[in-house]
Amino acid sequence: MGDRKHNPQQRTPMLKVDRAILHVFDFDSGSTYLSERPLDLTVRATRSFVQRHLRKISSNAESRHGAFAPDSGFAAELQRYLVGEREFVEFSTEIAQWFWEELRRAEDLEQCDLLVADFTDTDASDEKDVEFDGPAGRRFFSILLLPRRQAFVHEVAGDANDIARVDATLPNPSQKVASYVLVDAESGAIDFHDKERAVGGERVSIIPERFLQCSSEASSHEVIDEVNVIVRDVAEEFGLEPAVEVGRVKAAVARSADVEESFSPAEVGRTVFSERPEVVERFEERVREARLPEEAPVRRGVANRLTRSHKIRTDTGVEITFPSELAERPGYLDFSTDAEGRITITVGNVAKIENR
Repeated sequence: MGDRKHNPQQRTPMLKVDRAILHVFDFDSGSTYLSERPLDLTVRATRSFVQRHLRKISSNAESRHGAFAPDSGFAAELQRYLVGEREFVEFSTEIAQWFWEELRRAEDLEQCDLLVADFTDTDASDEKDVEFDGPAGRRFFSILLLPRRQAFVHEVAGDANDIARVDATLPNPSQKVASYVLVDAESGAIDFHDKERAVGGERVSIIPERFLQCSSEASSHEVIDEVNVIVRDVAEEFGLEPAVEVGRVKAAVARSADVEESFSPAEVGRTVFSERPEVVERFEERVREARLPEEAPVRRGVANRLTRSHKIRTDTGVEITFPSELAERPGYLDFSTDAEGRITITVGNVAKIENR
């Protein structure tokens, strides 16, 4: 998603919400409550709620990636907004009206609200509510459909307390949101997530197909998982130890993402199997068969979560979780196979063992 280089001396990155607004949909009554002013982000609870949801979608490994089609209407209007030709509240209201008309046609109606935000992110990995006074980061425009859920609250009335059901509860910041859009203001790169809905008798993903009008590429999670499967299969085919090779691949992905925020599946294979040309050839063949992208975007925090460790389980029930980088360091975790095919795992260079 970007080409910023990693600077270990850079101060802790943060997220600053410049503008945010909440529009409310009520499909039961057929009413919309479109806000005429942005959320008051000086209120700590409001700011924290928005920040944490934005952080959640920004670091979601399951986000799919896309690029706007040349004739995308939303892309044109978003560009006008980003250069200051459109006002935030007006633009967000048009977005809300579009989603209202589209969602009300869905056969499986789901009560939800629409959150629109314009924010700057310097790639923070934590989710704490912070003030932003650090270096400039990347600007993003985001749209989230926040599903409302039923909850029960107490009611105090005179000398009798009661229990009431409310249907206006927003998702906690720790919860995943199923439908959202995240657009990099500078590059135009899109991250999104959506679910299929039955609209007008057909199953569609309205965000990429109708709203954004964009391409849809596999998520970081999907690409890394597929690469791991290919590595495992190729390793078994050529008599290599799959646990070691998958660990080496994860370490290679992490190194690439730390510098470029992307990785090339084919290049990872060439790096890991550099001493075995025949294995590289087979690996690249499998990558082509799987139709993996030449370059897969993956943010640093996402790559770290997906690749920092590798877990194996033996047929005797022993489970071992180890840092992926150890697969590239002889003497720390070694595998050997005897004449009968039985595997011995040796853990070395250990100074201390703790019960966990």
